[in-house]
Amino acid sequence: AYGGVAGTDRQLADRLSTLVPVLYVDPPVSVTTPLLHPHLADSVKGAALRRLGPGLWRLCPRVLPGAYRPGMHRVTNALVRRAARRAARRVAAELEERVEAVVVAASADLLGAVPGARTLFYATDDLVAGADLLGLPRKRLAAARARMLARADEVAVVSPLLRDLFREQGRDPVLVPNGCAPEVYAAIGSAPWPEDVPRFDRPAAGFAGHINGRIDLGLLEAVAATGHPLVLVGPHDPAYHPARFRALTALPNVCWTGRKSFAEMPSYLSTIRVGLTPYLLDDFNRASFPIKTLDYLAAGRAAVSTDLPATRWLRGFTGGADLIRAEPTADGFVRAVETELATEPTDELLTRRRDFAERHDWAQRARALARLLDIDRHSARQEEPAP
Repeated sequence: AYGGVAGTDRQLADRLSTLVPVLYVDPPVSVTTPLLHPHLADSVKGAALRRLGPGLWRLCPRVLPGAYRPGMHRVTNALVRRAARRAARRVAAELEERVEAVVVAASADLLGAVPGARTLFYATDDLVAGADLLGLPRKRLAAARARMLARADEVAVVSPLLRDLFREQGRDPVLVPNGCAPEVYAAIGSAPWPEDVPRFDRPAAGFAGHINGRIDLGLLEAVAATGHPLVLVGPHDPAYHPARFRALTALPNVCWTGRKSFAEMPSYLSTIRVGLTPYLLDDFNRASFPIKTLDYLAAGRAAVSTDLPATRWLRGFTGGADLIRAEPTADGFVRAVETELATEPTDELLTRRRDFAERHDWAQRARALARLLDIDRHSARQEEPAP
């Protein structure tokens, strides 16, 4: 949802809205959503269609409970398509313009929501590989992806692995990786110290994100076992190793803050010296492109990641291998963290990290999508440059 984690969809919608009016369609919600996901309660309150800014609208489609159950998912998709079509027509009428494009970056097929509009399927994860984590049927996700690959005018992907996968399926997708927002961290040096994070007597490592089945909890445990302070910022999935997580956060050198907003990230990242991307090396994660690695660099922090293809891709750019550590083993990961914790962040090093991040900001990613949608008519169709 737009009001939740500031992920790929929201970041790109914000920046595309500076080029052309954008209607952002949230995942569907029902009257039971606030009970199951309290942080999404805002999606159920008020009008379904809301204007967020000069060129940005948000639609919160209302559906029936049990939206993704077998059979009911078809009703849900039909309701969302109808709501999106009506909202798009309403916004277009208000602006006296036509809907030029539809971008789908989820499993729900909205490509036909506005007949005649140019369509883009933007794969930001391998949802089929992540079916078990998402709690959705693999066959349903695979069928939805196949339909969108066949019907979309253009296809974009977030990672090199997804690009290779879709090429095998007969499409030639454009690589548009995740980015970062360097401007958010420009004043991190003056950000207030969070009240729920103690002052440490030595440099801390930290993780910012959702602690769920994508994360290698063993790596966080191994970092904590070194005795260095460890700051965990983000929600924990109660079903993901609850006993181990309770034991981890009970350690005296571990601070877990729970869910925080994107606007609060400068304060929380200011408390750490090293940012962690401890993703499990499974098929779902290998096709991903973690935003947090670039966010750490944008904040001037060191970045230590597991050896993901997206991490190797970033390391291939000039200076990337010196700024991003990629480790395939737990021992190597912990050694890299300890090395970076012992490295003094000089002004020159901070500048190099931030300069690298700026070359991968969200504005550049949005322009790449704009070219695909023929919104940016001054630039030719162009893929993200290879390192």
